[in-house]
Amino acid sequence: MPTYQYQCSACENAFEAFQSFSDEPLTECPECKGEVRKVYSAVGVVFKGSGFYKTDSVAKPATPATPAKSD
Repeated sequence: MPTYQYQCSACENAFEAFQSFSDEPLTECPECKGEVRKVYSAVGVVFKGSGFYKTDSVAKPATPATPAKSD
């Protein structure tokens, strides 16, 4: 379940709320009953596995065939 950050416009109280994606956003401060707004911040993303890097899709050079030995 995602964690959302809120801040009250009246008393500057900052708090977090665990809410489902389908839940309506909070509108009332639990401290002073003032109006709250969602606080958005940058999210760190880490890509793991193959396919995420420039070098993953580079064509591999063909290996030269070894010459056949003749007796």
